[in-house]
Amino acid sequence: MTGDGKPAGRIQRQARLRWVPMTQMRVNPLAQRDLNQARVNRLAAAFDIEQMGNPTVSHRGDWYYLVDGQHRIEALKTWLGSWEDQQIQCWCYEGLTEAHEAELFLKQNDTLTVNAFAKFKVAVQAGRDAEADVDRIVRALGLRIAHGNGGISAVATLRRVYYRGGPALLSRALRIIRDAYGDAGLDGPVIDGVSLLCQRYDGQLPEERAVERLSSAHGGVSGLVSRAGQLRQSTGSAAAECVAAAAVEIINRGQGGTKLPSWWRGQL
Repeated sequence: MTGDGKPAGRIQRQARLRWVPMTQMRVNPLAQRDLNQARVNRLAAAFDIEQMGNPTVSHRGDWYYLVDGQHRIEALKTWLGSWEDQQIQCWCYEGLTEAHEAELFLKQNDTLTVNAFAKFKVAVQAGRDAEADVDRIVRALGLRIAHGNGGISAVATLRRVYYRGGPALLSRALRIIRDAYGDAGLDGPVIDGVSLLCQRYDGQLPEERAVERLSSAHGGVSGLVSRAGQLRQSTGSAAAECVAAAAVEIINRGQGGTKLPSWWRGQL
């Protein structure tokens, strides 16, 4: 060891190159992105074994869990055709937990193009504070982070709202959207816009009133988004701001109740 505690002489990685039977490879869905078959097909169509590099695996029990390289492995299988008796050299880690595997995936993909949803899902499994708290907030409201009907896939927006105003702001915005529009409202621009509304008019806007006005307005969330689109064309403002402005218009309609100040006051 040197005086600063670093190893002297050879610099060695924790991982070791090891021949791994392809039949013993597995994917940990909690520490990996979902398989993109279209990407596999593209890789397989122009596969070059010399350009493949060495995948990274975590050895736990009888299996080698892919941390990095699942698309290359699937492309290799397609290219080979018969692959069950094949082995491939991998960077192999020993003794990692699932959380360690998730954290390793995130670190290895910091400089790669990994979509936000995949990185968010893995960050939750790795126990990263912000992502884990966002996931907790969403689940506490009876919602879920997922693609497809009934899920929230706009994870970048969830993170942005969380960092903008903390857990209380994210929770309040999602509650209003859930109660006013249901699953149909759980879209990025709507979440972003309603969070801006909640942040600016905090203390002036009871949740019950916001939900009642938004839910009873003609067209539901489609009407809100349509009006926001008109405002964006006329003002050139960001989509989230236009959603917030459209929501203020809807909430101010009708008789009774204290009117909210215009969203555009002092801006236009």
